[in-house]
This record gives sequence, structure tokens and C-alpha cells, in this order.
Amino acid sequence: MRKRNMISMVGGAAGVATLSYILMDKNRRDMLKNKWSEVRNSFLNEDTELPIEEAGDPGRDNLENADMVAEGSQFGVDYYNKVKES
Repeated sequence: MRKRNMISMVGGAAGVATLSYILMDKNRRDMLKNKWSEVRNSFLNEDTELPIEEAGDPGRDNLENADMVAEGSQFGVDYYNKVKES
């Protein structure tokens, strides 16, 4: 048998053994369920909140952004105007 296949089999068996050990205890099982729910919810929550106000007024909080606008970059200001219009 190839070494790669043997390592995969041993790794899989170790994973199954670890998961079985964790799931035997009800407290650990509940903790794992809660962690899984938190991770799943963090991926499902789509934060569409964009810092629109910061884009419209670059000099208020973000000095680096204000410097870019002073140098001619108008992307943030244009984006702010488009979002506010719609």
C-alpha cells in the first residue's frame, strides 16, 4: 500500500476517533453545536452596511482618505453620490 494512502487512512481514523470522543459527552456535544451555529450564522449574516458616510466626507475621520481625495482620487465621493441618489 502506498505511503500516501496509509497516511490518509490513519488521519481519517484519528479524526473519527477525536470526533467520537467529543460527541460522547453531552456538554461537549452542546458546546460543539453552539460553536457550529455561531460559525454558520456568521457566514449567513450578510452585512451590507458600508461606511457610506465616511466616503462622502473623507476629511472627517480618515486623514489618509482625505489625502487621496486631495491628490485627485474621487472614487469615494462619486460612490457616495451614487448611493445617496438611489
